Amino acid sequence: MRASALTTHLERRAAVHSVDCFVYSVPDLAEAEHFYLAFGLDVRRRADHLELRTHGHPHVWSRVHEEGTAKRLQYVRYGIHARDLDEMHERIEASGLRTTPHELSDGQGLWLRDPDGTPLQLVVADKVSPAAKSRPTPVVPVPPGQGAAPARSRVQPVRPRHLSHVLSFTPDVTRMVEFCRTVLGLRVSDHSGDLIAFMHGIHGSDHHLVAFAKSHARGLHHSSWDVGSLDEVGRGSEQMRIAGYEQGWGVGRHVLGSNYFYYVRDPWGSWAEYSYDIDYVPAGLDWPAADHPPEDSLYVWGPPLPADFITNQEYPA
Repeated sequence: MRASALTTHLERRAAVHSVDCFVYSVPDLAEAEHFYLAFGLDVRRRADHLELRTHGHPHVWSRVHEEGTAKRLQYVRYGIHARDLDEMHERIEASGLRTTPHELSDGQGLWLRDPDGTPLQLVVADKVSPAAKSRPTPVVPVPPGQGAAPARSRVQPVRPRHLSHVLSFTPDVTRMVEFCRTVLGLRVSDHSGDLIAFMHGIHGSDHHLVAFAKSHARGLHHSSWDVGSLDEVGRGSEQMRIAGYEQGWGVGRHVLGSNYFYYVRDPWGSWAEYSYDIDYVPAGLDWPAADHPPEDSLYVWGPPLPADFITNQEYPA
């Protein structure tokens, strides 16, 4: 582990507080509906898109539209506090990155493009990123002399509780980190050279609200969804295999972020993650960011990494 220029923090100022919604398109909405219902999300059909929610939570975490012949990340909407609106507006104007609203959006808020050309929407909204470290699902203690595991036929479906983060591809990780620091107000949590970087929000968020992995082009690598136990991560993997989604990676534990994980490959070659017990960065904490060697940054334990895990399927080389 070594210090790096990427670990230099900003003074506290206006900053996004949540990934309010990520919006993308796929060739077939029915295929997306089947996948995310199997994954355990609350999927609702609207006139021209799907809403991805989590059961018992009112927020819409993602919208999926039907368009084209390949999956495409269309835009990302970030939430900001009302008191930060004027400063964010001035910052966008000064950066020269202002753009027009995306055609699939409601047109509200501030619009800009990130260095890779992905449209970003900034809206005044309630903070939906966690206000504290996610708590484990309560478990009733089982006394000695009784079996703790349920019968297979009585296993309850896994239902994620909220969106934890999204990880995108970028041709230039260092450039994207600088943009997120100076324009969006995010801070670096950890990184591994210019291969991958993880960033958190100054208002309190998981170890990474967003992350970026190096590729030849932009694109969405995975969305990560919080569950309440390591057992739920394992049950989620089985749930998806039974539903016909047999390709995945895990169960394992990450180094950076510390979370237990299982990734399942979606119908378009990207991934959805069950995540449990990710590190949390409270508001005001100066997280000790560092540069980690690649061989000591990805996972503590777990099965070997699939050869194509970090392949950009959205824009094939």
